[in-house]
Amino acid sequence: MDAFTAGLLQRIRATESDLSRARDEGDEFLVDVEQGELDDLRRLAAEHGVMISVTSA
Repeated sequence: MDAFTAGLLQRIRATESDLSRARDEGDEFLVDVEQGELDDLRRLAAEHGVMISVTSA
């Protein structure tokens, strides 16, 4: 796995965790921010052929 792929997957995992925490805390603004970031990261992964496992986030 190259550095780009590893870094992207790490950012996706971190963002999923942050999104989950925002949901648990009921912070709707942060949920929107984190969901937008996650959507962008998933789009970037798809554009570069990086396979990710989609979680419940």
